[in-house]
Amino acid sequence: MDDEVSLKSPRTGAIQFRMGGYKPLIDEEPGLTGTPYKDYFGDESLLTFEVELQRFLYQGVGTAGVGFSAGYGEKYGTARLASGQPAAERTSLRLVPLSFNAFYKFDYAAFKWGIPLVPYGKLGLIYTPWWVTKGAGTEVANGNRAAGGRWGWGATGGVAFLLDVLEPRFARDFDSDLGVNHSYIFAEYTYADVDNFGGPGLNLSNRRWMFGLALDY
Repeated sequence: MDDEVSLKSPRTGAIQFRMGGYKPLIDEEPGLTGTPYKDYFGDESLLTFEVELQRFLYQGVGTAGVGFSAGYGEKYGTARLASGQPAAERTSLRLVPLSFNAFYKFDYAAFKWGIPLVPYGKLGLIYTPWWVTKGAGTEVANGNRAAGGRWGWGATGGVAFLLDVLEPRFARDFDSDLGVNHSYIFAEYTYADVDNFGGPGLNLSNRRWMFGLALDY
């Protein structure tokens, strides 16, 4: 057993790939009259893809560290005339969610006792650039460019399934050949307030599920 452990490559960080829906709470902005998001895009979420890089700062009874993630999401709808009637052009809302977080995952039971479920949590700062397009250009409202960025915070809870238990030999080869110590599939739920900490303007807060693949290296 000690010889097997000694052959493992050092474990210093992880990369995550995840995808899910992102429905901004634009229509819940205080003082807003009407439901612009629903009117333009319906009740559907933006399809969002994100990549996160993590650095491990502690490995003992679980693993803790910091991570940075970047993503992209877009949603298309029908543009509207000043009268409120549908226009011939299409309009889109595009978001680039960025976050810096601290995380902890309880992987001790998976590594020591062979229990493949790994619960984890994250808490972080979020910045989300956004822009609206109409036709081939950027939408203009009241003489101002319809683009900007919103600050906020988010908390995430999730659970990962350690894939190593399904094919232990393949997992060892993955480590020796590519330096990938462990691989997981996961599901996570995020509660995010992205409204400039209660300030006026576009409310990009969201409550969402995401699913993905994680690799420790």
